[in-house]
Amino acid sequence: MQEIYKITPELLQDQEYLHNVIYANMQNNYYWSDEWSEDFYVELAKAGFIATSYDTLEGLVLLPEMQFDYAIIEFQNLHISKKVKRLLKRDDYTFLFNSHFDEVIQHIEAQHKDNWLKAEYKELMKRLYKKSYENFRLISVALLSSKSGEIIAGEIGYIIGKTYTSLSGFSSREKEYANYGTLQLVLLGKYLQEQGFSFWNLGHPHMPYKKRLGVKILSREKFLPLWQSESSKKFTVS
Repeated sequence: MQEIYKITPELLQDQEYLHNVIYANMQNNYYWSDEWSEDFYVELAKAGFIATSYDTLEGLVLLPEMQFDYAIIEFQNLHISKKVKRLLKRDDYTFLFNSHFDEVIQHIEAQHKDNWLKAEYKELMKRLYKKSYENFRLISVALLSSKSGEIIAGEIGYIIGKTYTSLSGFSSREKEYANYGTLQLVLLGKYLQEQGFSFWNLGHPHMPYKKRLGVKILSREKFLPLWQSESSKKFTVS
């Protein structure tokens, strides 16, 4: 059974430890922390961790992961299905970038009952959304029905430099909105490309919808140099 080691702000700031103990360790991917500060979360994200949360007997802990593999989209390879191409031509939706944050969080909670977006983690997300950090921004994406005005798909994620990382999302399960979740993803991909982002990080590669979008799977060894190069660049989003 894999041991999950504790990570602290002090260890994260130790570049020798980060590179030689964490990056180089291909037997371990998960770490844990009881530190819920915004600065620590941002520094974890910049280092390449994707942090969720985990319930323990002592309470909720932060669960940063240095993945073994990453699914990324290079925008020229974004795959758009025939069904989504038909939806793109319709005039029954509104795509909004960085909007309706609280409502998107509520929809994610409602659809994913056992999700990790809860308690201290949810409060951390709300604090992060309200603040500005150097080269980091937590954002939300919403797809609205033009007919009803309701949010029918959305997600939260973060921008670091010229990269965007998805965290969690939802889509309506109403029959009339079939494939609108994929439409939201495609619209987001097109928007990121228009804004000059280098790539889109979707985290774990195993989910089928990611493969259908045309992801490229990179090992940690290949992902980290690309991440460090592109996430260090300054971002500008209109």
